[in-house]
Amino acid sequence: MEDIEAIALLQDPVRRRLYEFVAARGREVGRNEAAEAVGVQRTLAAFHLDRLAEAGLLEVGSRRLTGRSGPGAGRPAKVYRRAAVELGVSVPARDYGTAAELLAQAAEAVGLDMEVQDAARRRGRALRGPGESCGDLDAVGEVLARRGYEPVREETEEGAVIRMRNCPFHAVAEQFPPLVCGMNLALLEGLVEGSDGVRVRMDPRPGWCCVAAVANKNNED
Repeated sequence: MEDIEAIALLQDPVRRRLYEFVAARGREVGRNEAAEAVGVQRTLAAFHLDRLAEAGLLEVGSRRLTGRSGPGAGRPAKVYRRAAVELGVSVPARDYGTAAELLAQAAEAVGLDMEVQDAARRRGRALRGPGESCGDLDAVGEVLARRGYEPVREETEEGAVIRMRNCPFHAVAEQFPPLVCGMNLALLEGLVEGSDGVRVRMDPRPGWCCVAAVANKNNED
């Protein structure tokens, strides 16, 4: 199915809420859980979830939701999670992805890492709106959410941490990880520059953005 047809499926309000719920969980979700979360019957949720899967927006698996195994554990149930595929629509057609890949390839070939990071820091500073401060983790999370990072706040032994389920530069980062992850770190360094409450650091994890934002312990919310 063409990208535009897949994205058009999200015009249905129930289908969109189901997709957003599954995407926000960051894990496999069963039909009952999804139906309860959006307030619809299980059969309707199953219909819409399967349509989203057919369009490539969700991936389908199966597992026993009871957590038990062996006799009496019940049959495996269908579960869904957001698909790793990246969809985009441009009318008329544009190919910015190829341009980004070519520019990254050229920058890496001639060793422009520092220049790219300097430009990224400047852009990070510009991400803050007029009079907007990114002095605490909540403010940083709001900016990251607007930029598509899908931030998730966690409480850890080192304090409060924001990790991101989505990297807006994922496709290029997979091909040029040192260049693009360094650029991403510099971008967020620019965002929190001058803040005593937050710092950013590399935090590579499979399926997550390579950077995390950490609340300084003396300035936690």
